[in-house]
Amino acid sequence: MKTSTVAGRRYLKRFVPTMIAYVVVLFACVWALKELHPTGVALVTLSVLPALPVIGVIVVMGLYLLEETDEFQRQRIAACMLFGTGVLLAAVTIYGFLTNGGAIQPDPDIAIWGFPLWCGAWGIAQCVLTWRDRLAGDGE
Repeated sequence: MKTSTVAGRRYLKRFVPTMIAYVVVLFACVWALKELHPTGVALVTLSVLPALPVIGVIVVMGLYLLEETDEFQRQRIAACMLFGTGVLLAAVTIYGFLTNGGAIQPDPDIAIWGFPLWCGAWGIAQCVLTWRDRLAGDGE
C-alpha cells in the first residue's frame, strides 16, 4: 500500500482508529466476560462486539481497493487479497477434512484465526511481490 496516494492516506486515517477501537473493545470485552460472567443477551453482545471493529477493518480495506486510482497498486492489492483468500480457503478445507475424518478433534477457538491468517497471507504475498519487483529492478 502506498501512503503517498490520496487513497493510501485515507486508508491509514481509517485503519488506525479502527484498530485502536478493536484493541480497546477486545480488552474491555475479555475483562467483562471474565469478571462479570454475563449470560443471555449480555454474553452474546460481549462475544460479538470485538468482531465489529474487525468487520470495520475489512470495510476499510475494501474502500482502499475501490478508491485507489493507481491501477498497478489496485491490481497488486487485489492479487494479494486473492492469495490470502486462497490460503484461508485451503486451510479451512484441510481442517474440515481432518476433523470430519477424525484425524483431529474440532477446536471451537479455531475460527477466530481466520482473519489473522488471511491478513498474514496477504502480507506475505505483498512482501514476495515487492521482493520480486526489486530483484527485477522495477521496485521503488
